[in-house]
Formats: sequence, C-alpha cells, structure tokens
Amino acid sequence: MSGMEITFLGTGVGIPQAGRVQSGVLMDIEDKTLLFDCGCGVLGRIYESGHAHKDIEGIVLTHLHLDHVSDVLALIKANWLVGRTDMRLYGPQGTREWFEKTLDVYDYLRDRFTVEITELSPGDEFKPGGADCSIRCAKTVHTGNSLAYRIESKGKSVVYTGDTEPCEAVMELAEGADVLIHECSFPLGFPMTNHTTPDMLTLMMEEYPLNVRELYLTHIYPHMQGHEREAVDHIRKYFDGKVMIAKDLMEIKL
Repeated sequence: MSGMEITFLGTGVGIPQAGRVQSGVLMDIEDKTLLFDCGCGVLGRIYESGHAHKDIEGIVLTHLHLDHVSDVLALIKANWLVGRTDMRLYGPQGTREWFEKTLDVYDYLRDRFTVEITELSPGDEFKPGGADCSIRCAKTVHTGNSLAYRIESKGKSVVYTGDTEPCEAVMELAEGADVLIHECSFPLGFPMTNHTTPDMLTLMMEEYPLNVRELYLTHIYPHMQGHEREAVDHIRKYFDGKVMIAKDLMEIKL
C-alpha cells in the first residue's frame, strides 16, 4: 500500500449501541499502521477490518477516558499471545502513570512485554517510530491534557480531534488538511460542554472558516439517532466540502 488509508474502527461512545463500538481510528501510512485511541471493542474491530493487531506500529491516545483507552492493554496482551512483546504508546501528560497503574492490577503481565511511552504536550511535533509521517499536537477543550493530532505524510494530511468542543486551536490545526475527523457527539440544539454539536461547530466556523476537503463526524451518542441527516444538512450550509457521519469499518483512501 502507498499513501494514506484511514479505517474507522469505533465511532461510538461509552453507551452501547448497534453498529458502533468505542473510539478508535486506524491509519495505514505507506506500509506502516498507527492506531489512534483504543476504546472497548476496538481490538475486535481491528480483526474485522482485515488488519493484524500485531502489525500496529504504535498507539496514539488523545486522552485517557475509558472509552478511548480500555482496549489498550487488551491489544498489547493479544500481541504477546502471538509472540510480539513490544509496543510504542504516545499520549498526553499522565499516560505513563495511567499505564503503570493499569498494569499493576495484572501482575502476570508485568514482565511479558516492553512498552515505550512518549508523553506529549500541545505544540509538540514528533515522528512516531517506524512510521513515515510527522504528527503535531494541539490542545482540545475536553480534559486538562486532551490533545488533537495532525498527521502528515508525503503531502497528505489528516486531523483527528478526539473529544472536544469546537475551538480555535483545532481549527488552526486543521487548516488546509485533506481530512478532518471531528467529534460530533450530540444533535442540534443539545446543551453541551466539552463535546460538540453541529450548531456549536458551525458557530465556530463562522469565526474560523473551515478549510479542509473532507469532514467526518464521529463519537456519536445514541441521542444522535434519527438526527444524522439534520446534522449533516446543517453543516453543509456553512461548509462546501464533503461531510459524512462516520461508521465503524468505513475506509477512506488519500
């Protein structure tokens, strides 16, 4: 494979719903694979997507809420069971402490594998080991340390917000990107903080016009059921590019 390919593994949230597991986005970059977030159900979706979990070069976390991290250890254990004993883990400040405390519960796993952890801050730029790309971080409006990421490789660019309210930092990070994957948890008019609704997003667009080719909405709560078309139609009034609500196992090629 050449170029970039995105596979939505999980487009849902902490509340179970048909067809959507928790957060996870797989990015194939040239011949390497990175996983962004790894919530409950993502490990199974990796298999369903036709990818091999042992081939993932690294896991990049936007924040440490359970619906974004609960399959991390399960994935690393699955690798160990088939003979792979190393993993690179990237995430915001606090990632190392979270991982070590999680591992403390499972003594039998303690010496089975090696996890190289890199903690990141807003404005950091890094090249994940083994993958031919650069990644830049920006602060989001969700938790104290939550991050969005811009992934660039050979002239192509993808921005993944994780969980956030619409904010200036994310709009700036997305400037000129081919693809923006932005959370849109709740329907129009839903009173909300720390997450996004379509009208919150378009209010931000009025001040910071969105200059991307394609916009994919993810992190969909059950409250959005029946309001999907309304959400997309509303955003199309403010944005000329492609707008879609992502689904589990949807693929995009750049």
